[in-house]
Amino acid sequence: MYASPALTESYARNWFEDQAMTTMAQDVLKGLTADQKYIPSKYFYDARGSKLFEVICGLPEYYPTRTELRLLSTHASDIVRGLRQGDLVELGAGANWKIRTLLDALGPRRRAEVGYIPVDVCGPALLESAAQLTTVYPEVRVKGMVADFTCDLHRLQSDRPKVVLFFGSTIGNLDESEALAFLQDVTAMLKPGDRFILGLDMVKPVELLEAAYNDSQDVTAEFNKNILLVINRGLRATFNPAGFDHVAFFNEQQERVEMHLRARRDMCVEVEDLNISVTLKKGETVLTEICRKFRRDGAEKMIRDAGLEVSRWYSDRKGWFSLLEAGLDRPRPRESAKIIAIP
Repeated sequence: MYASPALTESYARNWFEDQAMTTMAQDVLKGLTADQKYIPSKYFYDARGSKLFEVICGLPEYYPTRTELRLLSTHASDIVRGLRQGDLVELGAGANWKIRTLLDALGPRRRAEVGYIPVDVCGPALLESAAQLTTVYPEVRVKGMVADFTCDLHRLQSDRPKVVLFFGSTIGNLDESEALAFLQDVTAMLKPGDRFILGLDMVKPVELLEAAYNDSQDVTAEFNKNILLVINRGLRATFNPAGFDHVAFFNEQQERVEMHLRARRDMCVEVEDLNISVTLKKGETVLTEICRKFRRDGAEKMIRDAGLEVSRWYSDRKGWFSLLEAGLDRPRPRESAKIIAIP
């Protein structure tokens, strides 16, 4: 069942060749012909975009990563409790900072029994991360899978016990219907006894939220504009990143941060592989990401609607970020969910 990162490389390359470009073409055509033009945020993550995001995670304004890491460090042993001869499946894996906390909590003996399956859309970044991980933890069996977690979870079916991890509040990048569909796919891949760990960025003061997406070093702006380079390369488009401003703000009505690229002048962009010309007026925006923020009652309803039940809720003292644990719905009182906060 397991393969080294090197053995995964040819599979990753074939997946990109056979599927990714077709999917990109469909996604971008739909997005650039919508009334509010958009590009799906998953196209941030080529190798350069993944590196830029790693830098963002270490910026002083970007609280989610350090807060989530503190939660994981505090509760890692509880999160991996009872896992033997099973798998840690990380969706949208990216860099391997967070999984190391859980692997450390397992200890050498259990690490040798447990497999790690990182899932990500960026093959090169996934392979690099997996190779680094096997250097630090040679006893861990790693099978990297290049896949889109919004539509490929059926490929992760397994009879082995598993803990499925979805960190970083990445679910906030999905709108309500997309999030429900994703969670229903997660439900379908779980078996009794399996667990799902979900990271959630919580609603907080607007100034903190907006600062996290408008850092003083403009790394987030560079990350935002990188999506245009990905589309240029993938679909032979003529976007000029210098012709756009990075815009990020908190939409209070929808309780989400929105990232846009705003045209600095009138322009016409050719997308050769789609055989279209895209006209943008000065001041018009292309939506590149939504980052929904959550309240506990809404998050628990979202989980229940997907057929899952929350069993644990981990939060920092300020309530800035949360990790919830859920499993297949079982007939027991909803108030039995264990609430755990960092003191």
